[in-house]
Amino acid sequence: MKLQLPKEPFMTEDLIKRRARGLDRAFDILDFLKEKARPMRPNEIASGIGSPKSTVYELVASLLERRILESVGKDGHVYLGRQLYFLGQAHLRHFDLTREAEACLGDIVSQTRETAQMCLLNGRKYTVALMKEGERHFRISSDIGENAPIPWTASGRLLLSHLTDQQIVDLIDPDDFILPDGERLPLETFLREIRTAGEEGFFSFDSVADTFTHCFAAPVKNEQGQCIATLCIVAPRADAKTHYNDYRRVLIDSANGLARRINE
Repeated sequence: MKLQLPKEPFMTEDLIKRRARGLDRAFDILDFLKEKARPMRPNEIASGIGSPKSTVYELVASLLERRILESVGKDGHVYLGRQLYFLGQAHLRHFDLTREAEACLGDIVSQTRETAQMCLLNGRKYTVALMKEGERHFRISSDIGENAPIPWTASGRLLLSHLTDQQIVDLIDPDDFILPDGERLPLETFLREIRTAGEEGFFSFDSVADTFTHCFAAPVKNEQGQCIATLCIVAPRADAKTHYNDYRRVLIDSANGLARRINE
């Protein structure tokens, strides 16, 4: 007698769409917890991401079962689980850019004594992916993995340089052009700075997030010439002015060297 394997359930278009929506909401939960950086109850998460509580409770239970989330305390709070750490480590083992950039940031700090960073786009935002603190008595640093509006950053001008004007407009949330001081950055100014940064392979400005640092950024390009990451120096404004040419040279040389290594 010939045995027949059980048939997989028929995937209707409606079922496929429901599963896709569930996957989207699961990522919304993870992104929301990452953004808030603290354990939360499922009902708080549901309110925060605008999803039905029943859906969020069901997804949280599934994520807990897979250790993507973990329970915290006895009041029903959950937070990002250790399985994410292991997934991240597996990613890093096969991500040459990160491995090479770690050493590169160390070299920048040793040459300048300033804080060095590697920055990336994260969807419609900018994020600091790696950082090496400077050799100073006072601390200049950023929170790794925290999303920030692209127009607030020197790196953003380089990371968008391969896009058309319309693609840039479509990508960025209009509210992200409102700077920390409440002023709105004119779109024309932003686009002009992007084109200039792309042509020069470098951009720097006084930080819009504080009143005491200057940010330098240089592109790390892939084989197609697209900026896939930036190397940055964050320095006190007075020191940035005094050592501007040296910092610019070190950063551009480091970014070009990193690009050569990852594209070999």
